[in-house]
Amino acid sequence: MDVEREGVFEPETLESAREAYESVGPAAKTAVRETATAMDFGKEEYHDRVTSDVVETARDAIFASLLVARVATYETFDSWRDDAGVDVTVLGSSDVDRVGWHVAPFGDAAVAATFQDEREAAVATVRRQAFGRLYRDHL
Repeated sequence: MDVEREGVFEPETLESAREAYESVGPAAKTAVRETATAMDFGKEEYHDRVTSDVVETARDAIFASLLVARVATYETFDSWRDDAGVDVTVLGSSDVDRVGWHVAPFGDAAVAATFQDEREAAVATVRRQAFGRLYRDHL
């Protein structure tokens, strides 16, 4: 099985997912602050517009973007899925050659996105969908 792996976070447990999620909090605050500075927000505008929801959204996006995604042929993915023992949600068509996926072992679940040529888009979709479907309610 030739499976490519990219990303940082691959939490085995809900506790390790929570730790990884918390670890990106400071980066989210810094990214939001620096972005607001680059947009020339004054002090008052900053306090009005940069809310805890904005920072939380940045944290969600950073965490999701760092989730491990696996990429392989559809045939390799199908073989993995047969042996994985987890519930897999597949987005896209089975009539394409490649698949990207992320597994959340603590939830016995995975999300996959099929693609033909747009690997980066599929990996981004897998990460966003994994966060929304497998992590958000637990974090």
